[in-house]
Amino acid sequence: MKEVQDRARLRSYLEMYQLGTVFDERLQQHLSLYSFEQGELICSQGDPANTLYVLVKGKVKIYTTSAEGKTLILSFKNPLDIIGDIEYVQGIEIINTVEAVSSVDMIGIPHRWLVKYAQDYPPFLQFLLKIITQKFFLKSNFLSFNLMHPVEVRLASYLLSITYDDSDSKFEGQLTSLSLKDAANLIGTSYRHLNRVIQKFCAEGLIERSKGSIKIIDRKGLSELASLNIYEREEGKP
Repeated sequence: MKEVQDRARLRSYLEMYQLGTVFDERLQQHLSLYSFEQGELICSQGDPANTLYVLVKGKVKIYTTSAEGKTLILSFKNPLDIIGDIEYVQGIEIINTVEAVSSVDMIGIPHRWLVKYAQDYPPFLQFLLKIITQKFFLKSNFLSFNLMHPVEVRLASYLLSITYDDSDSKFEGQLTSLSLKDAANLIGTSYRHLNRVIQKFCAEGLIERSKGSIKIIDRKGLSELASLNIYEREEGKP
């Protein structure tokens, strides 16, 4: 994580997403802009929560880890979204791990300033309510959708999510062979089954596996297979 000492860039994000009215003028002087590199952790499950983050650039991956060490992907997030909202409201530790999929910019607001300037500020509370209710809507549908979709759809959705970022046309991520076991855990399948599906995708010309990595060859075909990216559904859509 690196703090970006560029107030003009910070103001441009506030204007871009119309956040100037969301944050009280007194609070705005306490906002900071942070950048995260691809693969960098923004927050980890179980860590103390003391900062609210607003995602304004890039894509992040959110996943949870069980007591046995098994992980499960919950979603991918694009701007505009909030990281740490439930933790701020409930006063609890970080619930899930959040990782940068591409290069990411976040506006960070320490909780102490939110308590002082925003806890009774209607525009901020309405903004927070909208984001939280959207998350509960998506979460209430996620588990059943994830279980109902076959591994082919889950893998296609996962590959699309980790290799493309609509806000950065130059970004082109890839899945390395070393991370296949993690991918199997994240989408809820066995490593053996995942390998079978990958072989199938290769035979169909959707992806190419070589030199320890997997590269997407036919994004359109993969998108058609996924039909609807189950990890990046939009608000109000099943």
